[in-house]
This record gives sequence, C-alpha cells and structure tokens, in this order.
Amino acid sequence: MRRFTAVLVSALALGTIVASTGCAEHRYRTYDPYRNDYHTWNSGEDVYYRQWIGERHYNYVDYKHQDKEHQKEYWKWRHDHDAHGDRDHDRDKH
Repeated sequence: MRRFTAVLVSALALGTIVASTGCAEHRYRTYDPYRNDYHTWNSGEDVYYRQWIGERHYNYVDYKHQDKEHQKEYWKWRHDHDAHGDRDHDRDKH
C-alpha cells in the first residue's frame, strides 16, 4: 500500500509540473532591424503589437509570421511609443 501511495503522489506531482508548464508565458527573442538590436517577445510586447495593429486597421497576423517590412514598421512605431520614454503620455489630461 505504501508503494502504491508513493507512486500515486509522484505521478500527481509530475502531472502538476507538466500541466503548469503549459500555462507558462511563451517568450522568444526577436530582431529589431530599425535599431539593430534584439527584444524579448512576451505578453507585454504583445499588448503593444496588438495596439499597433489596431491603430493601422491591419488584420491580425502573429508577429513571427508578419512580413519583414511590417516588422520594421512595428519596431519604429514601438520605439516612438516606449512607455519609459513617452513623456507626453498624459498630455490630454490637462
């Protein structure tokens, strides 16, 4: 009985690890040809990307499948809208 319990507990622990890994954020590095540097693509970057698509009324295409010209256009826009460098983000409040 102890062996069965130990196997069951081990299986549950392994199952929990595998299941939680599937919920992890998918990250990858992507090249920015506008500034010749790399960026980590994560859920935060995806928010900006979806905003860029919406402003241009483009159909959604995953960034990795976007053509190179649109990727370059995105990074130019992205650097112009960087939250850390955007000092006028609250200009409409005044």
